[in-house]
Amino acid sequence: MSVRSEERNIVLVHGGFVDGSGRQGVYDVLTRDGYHVSVVQNPTLSFTGDVAATRLVLDALDGPVVLVGHSYGGAVISEAGNHPKVAALVYIAAFAPDKGESVNTLIADPPPGAPVPPILPPRDGFLFLDREKFAHSFAGGLPAEQAAFLADSQVPWGTDALAGAVAEPAWRVKPSWYLVATDDRMIPPPAQRAMAERAGSHVVEVAGSHAVYLSRPAEVAALIKQAADHCRIE
Repeated sequence: MSVRSEERNIVLVHGGFVDGSGRQGVYDVLTRDGYHVSVVQNPTLSFTGDVAATRLVLDALDGPVVLVGHSYGGAVISEAGNHPKVAALVYIAAFAPDKGESVNTLIADPPPGAPVPPILPPRDGFLFLDREKFAHSFAGGLPAEQAAFLADSQVPWGTDALAGAVAEPAWRVKPSWYLVATDDRMIPPPAQRAMAERAGSHVVEVAGSHAVYLSRPAEVAALIKQAADHCRIE
């Protein structure tokens, strides 16, 4: 006899330099469609701390979960996704490290001609993006006022977070979906495609910057729903 899961849980995990509040557009689309959505607020001090913060949210939920990560959040879900409640992973212009890889190792050798994110030298163990270059590199396609707000409300990104290596990548044992942002100037689209192919992800491409979750929330939500529908127990 088939059983349909009553819980339709989505957990959103943000990346570096920003917090979870920017996911409201995606949150609104998904909650209107009946999904239960939680947003992790990563401290972004250390990789292990962000994985632990994500697991706390997963522990509190009933039923299966689609775990979604943007940018650095992709590294977090690659580790936290081994949680038994996680049914699927969704990467939004995200890092998808393999075993032993970290964000640092994935950005160490950029392809020739790739844009270089304007990350300033570390200050007391934290990174920031150059405010004057933030809109161009991170927030293309957003209104100037919104891009300026993001630049002025940056969350310090701990260097320990970038150095944290994945021990067992969940994408090796769980289905995954990947949204490539074709205008991304933070993670080059060819690198996104290569990580998605390596993970065996279902891939869609959307014309958008690294902040695609803000500029194209409907398309981001549509991919998440695709993963949720695929994994629903009938």
